Amino acid sequence: MGQIEKGVACSISGCKNPAVKSVSRSQLAGSGLSAGGDGRRVYLCHEHAKAWKKGTKKDRDAERARWG
Repeated sequence: MGQIEKGVACSISGCKNPAVKSVSRSQLAGSGLSAGGDGRRVYLCHEHAKAWKKGTKKDRDAERARWG
């Protein structure tokens, strides 16, 4: 059972919503979001996951093209 199923909260500063997605801290760096705490994984609620996805779209497309 993962952390999201256990009910971990969003890692973004000031947000207490339940998490729906986890990403590595290095993946979060290019999105403009700032996470509190330490650790390798960052947990995002639905609202912040959508913002992360929108903020890193070009980076993720370039990464996929490099491997494809």
